[in-house]
Amino acid sequence: MVRALLESCLSDIEQTGKLIIKALKKGNKIILCGNGGSAADAQHIAAELVGRYERHRGSWPAISLTTDTSALTAISNDYGFEEVFARQVLGLAQTGDVLIAISTSGKSPNVIKAVEQAKSRGCKTIALTGAGAEPLRSLCDQAVVVSSIRTSRIQEAHITIGHLWCEMLDNADPAH
Repeated sequence: MVRALLESCLSDIEQTGKLIIKALKKGNKIILCGNGGSAADAQHIAAELVGRYERHRGSWPAISLTTDTSALTAISNDYGFEEVFARQVLGLAQTGDVLIAISTSGKSPNVIKAVEQAKSRGCKTIALTGAGAEPLRSLCDQAVVVSSIRTSRIQEAHITIGHLWCEMLDNADPAH
């Protein structure tokens, strides 16, 4: 799986990783969202950035929009589940931040609305998706599309991609 991922996605992983590094070095933050297993991946990647990956270093600003149960339930109740991430982006995102939108299908309405809101706020957007990437891929500035339709394989690849980004970040700024 890892070999196939690298053969098909290495250039996209490197490009998106460079976008993340550039944003963080400019003082911007990384915002992540997704549903189900993708929510867990969003939390995992945010934790690696705020905490550490493999090397002891300073903390990078990152937040997963899937972790605040009060916000999730209040926004869903008041605005509907399709707005659960977009409303958080409206309150938290600033120009230059990067939204990483994770959807194995590429079709999650709440993730798509978050991307639209992020773009309106001047954020860069990255899609992490699977073979059925549309419409998410087309809405984002950059994308890493895992060439599988199996949710389990896509999710395994997504967390590997997140780890590769963290490794790039660890190597890019050893003094941080």
